[in-house]
Amino acid sequence: MNQPRLSFWQIWNMSFGFLGIQFGWGLQMANMSAIYQMLGAEESELPILWLAAPVTGLLVQPIIGYMSDRTWNRLGRRRPYFLVGAILASLALVFMPSSSTLWMAAGLLWILDASVNISMEPFRAFVADKLPQQQRTQGFAVQSVFIGLGAVLSSALPYLLTNYFGVAGTSAPGTIPPAVSYAFYIGAAAFLLAVLWTVLSTPEAPPPDMAAFERMKAEHRGVSGFLSEFVHGLNSMPQTMRQLAAVQFFTWMGLFCMWICFSPAIAKHVFGAVKGSDNYADLVSQAGQWTGVCFSVYNGVCFVFAFLLLGLAQRYSARTLHIVSLLLGGAGLLSVALIQDQHWLLLSMVGVGIAWASILSMPYAMLSNCLPPAKMGFYMGVFNFFIVLPQIAISLGLGKLMELMPDADSLYVVMSGGGAMVLAALLTLRVRLQPTTSAAQERLA
Repeated sequence: MNQPRLSFWQIWNMSFGFLGIQFGWGLQMANMSAIYQMLGAEESELPILWLAAPVTGLLVQPIIGYMSDRTWNRLGRRRPYFLVGAILASLALVFMPSSSTLWMAAGLLWILDASVNISMEPFRAFVADKLPQQQRTQGFAVQSVFIGLGAVLSSALPYLLTNYFGVAGTSAPGTIPPAVSYAFYIGAAAFLLAVLWTVLSTPEAPPPDMAAFERMKAEHRGVSGFLSEFVHGLNSMPQTMRQLAAVQFFTWMGLFCMWICFSPAIAKHVFGAVKGSDNYADLVSQAGQWTGVCFSVYNGVCFVFAFLLLGLAQRYSARTLHIVSLLLGGAGLLSVALIQDQHWLLLSMVGVGIAWASILSMPYAMLSNCLPPAKMGFYMGVFNFFIVLPQIAISLGLGKLMELMPDADSLYVVMSGGGAMVLAALLTLRVRLQPTTSAAQERLA
């Protein structure tokens, strides 16, 4: 089916829900390591406590993608999942600041991550459903705009509440500061309202052949249907998807190293926090707030650069833009090792922000044109495997490695993340963009 071209504001409305989704991700990425440390976690325990994010993505995204490909009701195909995920994620955000123990916070993170994934996964397929091939790069770039804006606001919230609204940014040991709590409450409201905007403003068209759609549902029903399609889907992945999988693996290895270890790295090497010292908790809290500022900056750069991508994508290929962006992101993370003044960290985040804008759009633009429309949600979910598998490996192995190597610390992990991004850029050189023909689409379906 040839989708009609949409106006800029129609693309804006259909992407607006990502503003809320990123509130959930942004609060989590900027604050969870600091929350864990405030509740008594050791530095070597942080990777395993972050295991929730990749595991829930591994399990939830392909299942939700498979289900949304086979859903049609009054809300449509993808929108029911947007809404259910938003409600559950908002509840998890409300309860997170009440965590009194490490394992309570970790449990709520599992719920939050699963819920965000339920909302987020169908959004990728939503772009391919609604837009013709010529507009998909624009659609994913507009998503990047909202991701950047949402992350800017959410990451900086605790710092802004403390420094401009007088909300306490520190608290007694074993408790979460009020500024972080209020930020999570605001994030819960933003998540739900933004997703509602997209649900209410953007209709979905029914399957063009409802009889064929119902037959497809009946042929692949239940757990056995999912497993059968899953195995078949892995075996029949397009070549472009296989090549992008390697790129995604090392890209997200680099990002996860940053998300887990940036806050403890700067707490030790920039703020001078020493475990057991009288001011350790205060310095960790300050580092956590500055991490939020740094993450807000890289997401702000993402927000601005996503607009530039809309123009650059008309002149340069998605592959070229992605290579250059990943190299700049890797340089940004590697430069953290040279910095002693917290303000210079903001310059490092410029490179990370450029990379982040590309990561959120260019791989999906390259991928969507080689996938069969009937399985768009499923393959987008499978593509997520190559995002979460490196994160699982890091979560399970990094903490043990840090225990066995007393001299290793979180700064080396952040630098390793920079090296992984550079490797991902080099692997992007191997990607060959081969749009799927109609006959090939039929074989894949």
